[in-house]
Amino acid sequence: MRTIEGVGVSVAVLPRWPQHTVAVLSTVDGSVHAIPVSAPVRAGDRRILLSLHRGRDTLVRIRRRPEVALTVLAEDDIAFTARGTAVVAEAPMAVDPEYVAVAIEVSQVDDHRQPAFRVTAGVDREWVDEAARIRLGARLRALSAKGVRPAGAAEM
Repeated sequence: MRTIEGVGVSVAVLPRWPQHTVAVLSTVDGSVHAIPVSAPVRAGDRRILLSLHRGRDTLVRIRRRPEVALTVLAEDDIAFTARGTAVVAEAPMAVDPEYVAVAIEVSQVDDHRQPAFRVTAGVDREWVDEAARIRLGARLRALSAKGVRPAGAAEM
C-alpha cells in the first residue's frame, strides 16, 4: 500500500502488540461490517488467532466470504491492518463453548505509522464483569498455546 506521501507501506511480517489490545475486525459481505475484538493473538509472522461469540453475525459473513481485515492501533506506535483469509479453527472452543476460535491467515500487512506522530495508546477496557474477564483469559491461554488449527493446516 502506498499513500500520497509515501507513508504506509506493506511489511513482510506482523508486528508484535500488547496482549490486552482491542482491535477492529472488518468483513465484506454486500457491505463493510466492522466489530471490536478483544485481545487478538499473534500466532506467527502471518497468522492471527481470535475468539468470537458463537452468535456473532460476523461468523456468518466469514463463512460466506472469508476475506477480512484486522486493524490494530496500540501503544508503542503500533498501527497496522492485517488482511487475509479467516477460517473457523475450533467451534465451539473447548475452554468456552459460547465462543469459537478464528484463524486469520495473513496475506498482507499494511503499516499505518506516520512520521508526523506516534500512536501512544490504543483502546482499552475496564472490566465490570469479573467472570467475563476470567473467561477471556482462558480463551487467550488456549489460543496462545496454538492448540487450535484449521483441519489440514500445517504446523508452525
